[in-house]
Amino acid sequence: MASVLVVEDDQFVRSALIRHLTDAAHTVRSVGTALEALREVAHFRFDVVILDLGLPDLDGSEALKMLRGITDVPVIIATARDDETEIVRLLNAGADDYLTKPFSVEHLSARMAAVLRRARAAGVEAAPSSVLRVGGLTVDPLRRQAELDGVRLDLTRREFDLLAFLAGRPGVVVPRKELLAEVWQQSYGDDQTIDVHLSWLRRKLGETAASPRYLHTLRGVGVKLEPPAERPFGAESAGEPAR
Repeated sequence: MASVLVVEDDQFVRSALIRHLTDAAHTVRSVGTALEALREVAHFRFDVVILDLGLPDLDGSEALKMLRGITDVPVIIATARDDETEIVRLLNAGADDYLTKPFSVEHLSARMAAVLRRARAAGVEAAPSSVLRVGGLTVDPLRRQAELDGVRLDLTRREFDLLAFLAGRPGVVVPRKELLAEVWQQSYGDDQTIDVHLSWLRRKLGETAASPRYLHTLRGVGVKLEPPAERPFGAESAGEPAR
């Protein structure tokens, strides 16, 4: 059983979702606008949010960004939009999954179950002694905090899970299939999901795919995290005159 917030302005769709989720023994609250959704998550704890994009007061993508500013609750987008660019943009903005209308209640149930499994697996506490250090990067799985050169990183739940998994295997190339299985709890999936989250994580680490420092992608193989290569002793900085 989960606590679910349904954000949907179409009364017919909203009632159908509430009925299905309630029949499945979930606790359901529902609203029809983005601002109401923000008030709900500010006052109540939810296990998952089902968010429509075509809301009357704010576009759902803007609502998603605002939700991510105050909570890491898993969000499943439910919308008639099926443009690939839009899907990537929403994943970048922090969506955990995406359902295109119309969808069956069985499909929704399966997606919800997968999202909830991932969220609960990520919430399992690690041992206090398991602080991970890779170069200037520090990852504390118990407190779910990460720092780079002493500066706290503002990471989403999924970004933290990905970083922590890789930090626990420094220098090891992790296959994409393993990342999907361990971080996303999926036996199969689209590589685009990994690429989107890697790109977002790289920005927060102050690097790019073209100029990586910590995150390195081996095309067709996988991803590894390792400390930046140290400059050999005596090497001069670019443009710095020899002394």
